Amino acid sequence: MAAREVQTALPMDVPAFTQEREALGALQSDSWPEERFLIQSPYSDTEHLLDLETLHHEDASLAKALVLLRATRDDYATAPYTESFNWSEVMSELRQIAKASGKGFKEASFYIVAFRSQIKPSTEYSHLGELDKAAHAEAMASGGFLKYWFGSPDPELRNLATCVWRSRQDAVEGGRGPAHRKAAGSTRALYAFWKIDQHRLTVRDNAESWEIVPWSD
Repeated sequence: MAAREVQTALPMDVPAFTQEREALGALQSDSWPEERFLIQSPYSDTEHLLDLETLHHEDASLAKALVLLRATRDDYATAPYTESFNWSEVMSELRQIAKASGKGFKEASFYIVAFRSQIKPSTEYSHLGELDKAAHAEAMASGGFLKYWFGSPDPELRNLATCVWRSRQDAVEGGRGPAHRKAAGSTRALYAFWKIDQHRLTVRDNAESWEIVPWSD
């Protein structure tokens, strides 16, 4: 897939929301069995929520566990991707979800995009945020978008944003709309540097083991 095509399915890398919002997401994990809609990003308006009824069991289970996703080190903007998040905690939660459901978890693979960037000092965060929010709503409407996380720029204005998708095809479809094209068209004006990494997350039966590796077709 061409770099531009991948890029349109990516977040625009805006500053992180408050710790209170993260706490809200963590608390939501306690009530997920009764909930149809899940907050899967820093945005909580209706058009940004994930409808769990549109997903198969494995996809919905992972989305619920990903509510706990958080960075575990301050240098996540430049550190190795697999060492930057609490994946072990997420997978432990997934095992509990699978067991509680009575359905277990059948092996499945998922598509991850990591967007590393350095924002230009002249970039206006409000404009960046508007582009990002519109693109996120568009991606949610497309389907298969399980998790969206972004951090805050470090002192050198470097940052990391990441998306977890049900499949690579979902990511491609989610990035074809006008909001994503507008966001992609603004990339050169907003960033001094950007880099796209693609990963495959494979979760084995009953989430007993897992791995994240570079994406390959």
